[in-house]
Amino acid sequence: MAILSHNSAFFFLFFLLRHVHVAKCQSFIGVNYGQVADNLPPPEATAKLIQTTTIEKVRLYGADPAMIKALANTGVGIVIGAANGDIPVMAADPNFAKSWINSNVIPFYPASNIVLITVGNEVMLSGDRNLMAQLLPAMRNLQNALEAAALGGKIKVSTVHSMAVLRQSEPPSSGSFDPSFSDLLKGLLEFNSETGSPFPINPYPYFAYQSDPRPETLAFCLFQPNSGRVDSGTNIKYMNMFDAQVDAVRAALNSIGFKDVEIVIAETGWPYKGDPNEVGPSVENAKAYNGNLIAHLRSMAGTPLMPGKSVDTYLFALYDEDLKPGPASERSFGLFKPDLTMTYDAGLLKTSQTPSTPKTPVNPSRKPKNGPWCVPKGGVSDTQLQTNLDYACGFAGIDCSPIQPGGACFEPNTIASHAAYAMNLLYQTAGRNPWNCDFSQTATLSSNNPSYNGCSYPGGST
Repeated sequence: MAILSHNSAFFFLFFLLRHVHVAKCQSFIGVNYGQVADNLPPPEATAKLIQTTTIEKVRLYGADPAMIKALANTGVGIVIGAANGDIPVMAADPNFAKSWINSNVIPFYPASNIVLITVGNEVMLSGDRNLMAQLLPAMRNLQNALEAAALGGKIKVSTVHSMAVLRQSEPPSSGSFDPSFSDLLKGLLEFNSETGSPFPINPYPYFAYQSDPRPETLAFCLFQPNSGRVDSGTNIKYMNMFDAQVDAVRAALNSIGFKDVEIVIAETGWPYKGDPNEVGPSVENAKAYNGNLIAHLRSMAGTPLMPGKSVDTYLFALYDEDLKPGPASERSFGLFKPDLTMTYDAGLLKTSQTPSTPKTPVNPSRKPKNGPWCVPKGGVSDTQLQTNLDYACGFAGIDCSPIQPGGACFEPNTIASHAAYAMNLLYQTAGRNPWNCDFSQTATLSSNNPSYNGCSYPGGST
């Protein structure tokens, strides 16, 4: 009996330790909480919902005090953000950075577990060189303000990047940064390395599928059975797009000497609904992507270049944002509804962590015969369109002569018309990746050919 009792105690201890280990391993699963909506539940209800899930971190795009306070004493890690518009004054005035910390961190920490502050969102994609140059000084002033408050080692500072900072990502081993960002990125990465802060980036296999809507690509993007893709540089066979995209970032970091900088996935997700002409959105595909991604993270398999660990990943998004402009998919990423019920079961609830997900692509959306084309979203100002126009025509390899006087697309001679042509030309020339059609979130992909009269807009065939 003594031996039996000893063995029982051993197995109980083993089970307990394993349970603790599994619980601890969930810390890499986070979620984005966007607020471009008018129907969100109260912050307290959202905090309670999060506690019923295995979500351990929440990313806010700003520093909403009600939400930060609602998450107090829950243990949930919180990422807060300083807006792009705050960057110039934060860079120029250390006192503004100190005031920002005094307003958005000091009243809540440590009861609210703030772990990271992101300064701006996808600033390198803005086309505004002044704003890009002000990013690092703003981050340094914020870091200095944290250190003055004795929080320098406890809360990290970084900025979130689009995949567009990469010049090349296929195959993953050839991952490299766009040389036009090299000096700015080097300074930012030196800051990351010095302070131990991460490199947050937004990979979306969904957008990769939009650019290549074949069934085999969909299976590759959804972590479903597929033949895989061999990296010609390493002979590694990749079985899903997420690993390939993350490893392309890893390879790019390694190639310029920043092997020590940790990658964080600030956003990734799949829409469950879209417009009729959008390729890929469906409940089945969203459930497959997010459910299989969560299972992949929990497996601790890692990626081929980072095996045996899971990168911190923030799913996009907790709720739909019903006020977002653009196609229906932009408003259809929510994992939960405003009434706190699940949109679909991705395996996040503590009571149901292993949902069944479709094993093969389900009813892929129709393919457009041509295109897509990159066009400005409605309501974009001429000032922003001029910025987009200047950025696109300054991009290597872009020929903007058709919108010059005498060119086939010069008329109508408006900023809107010229910017639309140039933005699409950059998208088509730079690789037809969805992140090439972002322009600080002022552009979108369309299956409607914008060509007119004698002006032909380039558009690939899928």
